[in-house]
This record gives sequence, structure tokens and C-alpha cells, in this order.
Amino acid sequence: MKFKPDSYVACICEGASEQAIIEILLENHRLIFNRDQMIEEEVLRCRDARTFETRYLRKEYERPVTVVRILDSRREKFRLGKAYEQKVDVMNVITAPEIEMLIIINEQRYQEFKKSGKKPSVFCKQNLGMREVKSYRFVKEYFSDVDVLLEAIKAYTKISKIPKGEYTLSDILKKR
Repeated sequence: MKFKPDSYVACICEGASEQAIIEILLENHRLIFNRDQMIEEEVLRCRDARTFETRYLRKEYERPVTVVRILDSRREKFRLGKAYEQKVDVMNVITAPEIEMLIIINEQRYQEFKKSGKKPSVFCKQNLGMREVKSYRFVKEYFSDVDVLLEAIKAYTKISKIPKGEYTLSDILKKR
């Protein structure tokens, strides 16, 4: 799927930490879309396709709509009804195994993490002492310098095994 730059964007985030990352990137104009393009000009937290249709797609839009979902699960489905499936593009941006990997990378603890066998959020809490690692406030403060966040995204993209056809955070970053 090629992102249509003229489309309205419904950016849906799975959790608070994903939302914080997207907010930081939006505030710093680093995404391929901007807040003005976004439905209701904000990040949405509506994960169910039917609820999303009812809340947001029953309005008339002058341009195409692209749903950009930020989530860590490759298995979570988002099936739009027949009335919308051909009209709305859905772009799943996968942050597997968890968005907290960006913190582990930034802390230069990736090798230790791999050996630990822990989930990223558990590793951050137990090994890095970051008890609030899943909170919006913590992530916003931790990545308050957007360049630190961008470097973590780039580094994680390099070491990740990204399946063909899958989108990552680096795919929705503006090319500089």
C-alpha cells in the first residue's frame, strides 16, 4: 500500500506509550502526515473496526481516508464492513514485540535484553528500574528530545527482522 499524502488520516494507537511516541513525532513534524490531516486532529484509541466505522466513517469526507494503526500484534484484525473496505486504506504499523524496545535500544541494553528472555516492558521495569514504562507521561518525558527517539527508531529498524510487506515506525517518518 502506498500512502496517499492527500488523504485524511485516522491514526489509531494501541496503547498509551504508542500514543506518546506518535504525539512526539507529530509535534516535531516528523511523520508523513500532520495533525491537520487527522480525523478530529488527534490520535484515536479505537481498536474495534465496527466501533471505528460508527464513530468516524459515517461522515462525508472530501478526500480518501487512510487508517494508520500503531500496534504490536501482527494477529489483531481490523476488518471494515463491505461499505468501507474498498474506500478506506488500512496501514498496520507493527511495533513488535513492544514499543518499549525503543527504550532498550536507546539504553544500549539490547544484548542483555535478548539474553534475559523477558518481555520488553518487564525488562524495562525489572532491569532498568522504569516502573512507569507503559505510561504516556513517562514515554513523553523519556523521548522529549525527538532526535533521541528518531535514532532509537532507526537503530531498532536495522536490527529487526521485518517481514516483507510489513510497515514499521520508520515507514511513516518523513524522509529528510
